[in-house]
Amino acid sequence: MHTPAKPDYPIITLEEIVKYDAFLFGMPTRYGMMPAQWKTFWDSTGKLWRSGALYGKYASIFSSTAGPGGGQEVTALNSMSTLVHHGIIYVPLGYAHSFAELSGVDEVHGGTCNSNSVIIDLIHLTPLGSPWGAGTFAKDDGSRQPTDLELKIAKIHGRTFWLNVSRVKF
Repeated sequence: MHTPAKPDYPIITLEEIVKYDAFLFGMPTRYGMMPAQWKTFWDSTGKLWRSGALYGKYASIFSSTAGPGGGQEVTALNSMSTLVHHGIIYVPLGYAHSFAELSGVDEVHGGTCNSNSVIIDLIHLTPLGSPWGAGTFAKDDGSRQPTDLELKIAKIHGRTFWLNVSRVKF
C-alpha cells in the first residue's frame, strides 16, 4: 500500500485473537481513521462477528499522527464502530490517573485539540494523547521518537487499562 517495509513483527491471526480477553491496540492514523492495513484485518473478521467470538472482550487504543490535527482522537472514535459491532468494550485512558499530564501546559502540546491544549508554537507541539488514549507524533522513517512525557502518558495508559481489566473475572 505504498508504505515502507516494516520489520517482521508477528501479526495476530483470526484464530489467535479469540484466545485473548483484552487488547491494547496501537495504530497510526490515516486522516483520522485506522490505516487500510488495519481496516483490512477487521474486514476479515466477519465470521468472528457472526459468532460473537469477540463479544465482551476489552480494548483500548493509542495512536500516532504525522502532525497536529492528524486525527488521534477521532481515530479512536472512528474505531468505536468496529469495536461495538463485535461487542468489544472500550476502556478509555480517561483523566482519573492522567489529568496533570493531559491538561498541563508546562510543555506545550496539541495534536488532539482537547479544550486544555495551548497552541503557541506549532513546531514544538507534542501530542500527549487525550482521554481517549495515549498518542505521539511519528515520521514515516522512524526518526521522530516519543518524548519523555508521551512515554509517561503511554505508561499511565497501559497501567490504567490493566487496572480496569484486571478487576474482571474472566
